[in-house]
Amino acid sequence: MRYAVYGLLLLLYVLHTDLWYWNDPRVVLGLPIGITYHVLWTLLVTAAFGLAVRHAWPDELETEAPGSPGESEESVRSTAPCHPAGSS
Repeated sequence: MRYAVYGLLLLLYVLHTDLWYWNDPRVVLGLPIGITYHVLWTLLVTAAFGLAVRHAWPDELETEAPGSPGESEESVRSTAPCHPAGSS
């Protein structure tokens, strides 16, 4: 799935340059067709990056930092330094 997402992002990168609508005077949805194309393209890119985050995100980046919202207070205490407050 990871490589399919990469391929989709590469395809959307190539489709970003819309030379075929530069001199087209048509109006679609009340906007020039070039702007309508880019609005739709942006929605597709948003969905593609959502897929990338869900399916192609590296697993090694998902480690929790101490004190992050996903951890309980007990696990934070067990990893906290044992120094009394105010001493170095």
